[in-house]
Amino acid sequence: MKKRNRTLRVIRSILLFVVAISLAWVAFHTVMKAYEQKKHPAWGQMVEVDGKEMHVYTKGEGEHTIVLLSGLGTAAPVLDYEPLIDEIAKDNKIVVVEPFGYGWSELTDKERTVENIVEEIRTALKKSKIEGPYILMPHSLSGIYSMYYAHEYPNEIKAIIGVDFTLPKALEYFEEPAPSMPAYLKYVAPTGLARIASYVSAENVLPIADEGIYSEENLDMTKTIAAWKVYNRNIVDEANAIEENVNKTKEMSFPSNMPLLIFAAKRDKVTEDGKTNETFYRSQLGENPLNELVVLEGHHYLHWTRYKEMGEHVRHFTAQLENR
Repeated sequence: MKKRNRTLRVIRSILLFVVAISLAWVAFHTVMKAYEQKKHPAWGQMVEVDGKEMHVYTKGEGEHTIVLLSGLGTAAPVLDYEPLIDEIAKDNKIVVVEPFGYGWSELTDKERTVENIVEEIRTALKKSKIEGPYILMPHSLSGIYSMYYAHEYPNEIKAIIGVDFTLPKALEYFEEPAPSMPAYLKYVAPTGLARIASYVSAENVLPIADEGIYSEENLDMTKTIAAWKVYNRNIVDEANAIEENVNKTKEMSFPSNMPLLIFAAKRDKVTEDGKTNETFYRSQLGENPLNELVVLEGHHYLHWTRYKEMGEHVRHFTAQLENR
């Protein structure tokens, strides 16, 4: 009996120790986050959208305003896009709208429906006094939002430049289910577990690029923002809304008179019936003579390494728009 009581006391002591350490870590993370946010203010301007602060960054001048939209889970879109921003801002006005839950933007309590996300982007652009019509440049999942935006508000969009972007018909084309995330992951950010991951396994949050493409300042800030934002509730809810958002947009298409440039990552994967990443995008190009597909070797995040080639194609594409 005494041995059993002693064992229970040991277990209780261990549990109390674990709880104490966990609470201390959460407190440390909260203090560090407040300090880091003060030390690293937003690069662009903060605008109020539905009572929350959203970050909008701009660079460059030119006849065209290109709005970059990030993919799911990209913790710090402005930092992630920096090499591409620097390249295409030579000739254009570049805008990065960081959605709620990303970068320097706050979190929101609104559902991550395609309607809400697009309205938040539109509101942020208007409040930033950035006039359209815009060229939308979505990466990955934001292709779905761009489809909805262009379909519902065609007068606000003059062209689309997709960066290996997700289109609503892709799941049906490849006969794949919509991805999702376990709901418990939304506790990773507030508990500080993302901070541990961003420093212990930095390769999972940093760009895969040659040395020198991203500055040390950029990489350090990326790790810091990842500690605030990786797997926060907005990102997890957005992932779990993919199927619903696809269903809302899968019958939509880009207007036939809206030019489309697609950058596709070359993949070796071929389905049994011969479908590839390239064949899918070709099926989505339409008949507009300005539409173009550019297949590049590289990661799904093509802008990590192929930003110079992308910049050249963007310059050629926008020059054609000027000659219409």
